[in-house]
Amino acid sequence: MSASRMEAPIVDIHGLWTVFGRGKEEVVIHQDLEMTVVRGEIVALVGGSGTGKTVLLRQMLGLEQAAKGEVKVLGQPAARLGRAGAASRVGMLFQQGALFSAFSVMENVAFPLRELRTLPDDLVYDAAMVKLQMVGLKPADALKMPADLSGGMVKRVALARALIMDPPLLLLDEPTAGLDPNGSDEFVALLRSLHKELGLTVVMVTHDLDTLFALSTRVAVLAEKRVLVTGTPGEVVAFKHPFIEHFFLGERGRRAMTPIHDTAPDPDALNPDFDGVHRAFVEPTQKDAHGK
Repeated sequence: MSASRMEAPIVDIHGLWTVFGRGKEEVVIHQDLEMTVVRGEIVALVGGSGTGKTVLLRQMLGLEQAAKGEVKVLGQPAARLGRAGAASRVGMLFQQGALFSAFSVMENVAFPLRELRTLPDDLVYDAAMVKLQMVGLKPADALKMPADLSGGMVKRVALARALIMDPPLLLLDEPTAGLDPNGSDEFVALLRSLHKELGLTVVMVTHDLDTLFALSTRVAVLAEKRVLVTGTPGEVVAFKHPFIEHFFLGERGRRAMTPIHDTAPDPDALNPDFDGVHRAFVEPTQKDAHGK
């Protein structure tokens, strides 16, 4: 057993119930959901509409409380993440970036550090500039306003802000949504590089199969109010379930798993398990992953 598997999980969820409404209006989203994420993983959460993927991210971040069950992040109840200094433990990239429109790029990135009120302004400035450079932005971009940024730049600024306090866990909600193909590929390459360089653990929600295959080391499928199956992309594709067949083996899935032309990047260079995905696609008799 590897050392990472022997460590305490970065995310540990047990017996989770998520319920909205009351009485006749009550809707159960999650029921006895179980999930763990270990250090260094990139776990992709996928599922149909209404399966509570983003809600689960918000529960990990401590922004929403479960009706029942336990959500621990870095060994602590996730609810404690709402307290001061939470950004040093978990970074969050929201789907639309969620930048403060009245703040400059520099002010947006520096905001979590400034809120601590423990560092002088020059150190806050230096830290923000380092993070901007880390995500591929130029010093001149620091003075721009969010309204002046392209969609790709908004994502990069939001990522820099999420990383400003060097959190070990990064949560991503649809990280490539709204980007054109080139912008999406560049952002995926950036995330892959940062994951390796910073030793990040990542949990992401994505509908984009190219992003999923390029980044994820493990996939967790939300269906039937629980994590239906979790495993490598290849294992999940082989699991028999209507959602999985529609999501992974429909036209979009076939396109994502098939190189478009001879000059396309080598899929194995993006994700070592891609070959396993392709084998599962062409060999439907491959052994199923274990559902939970």
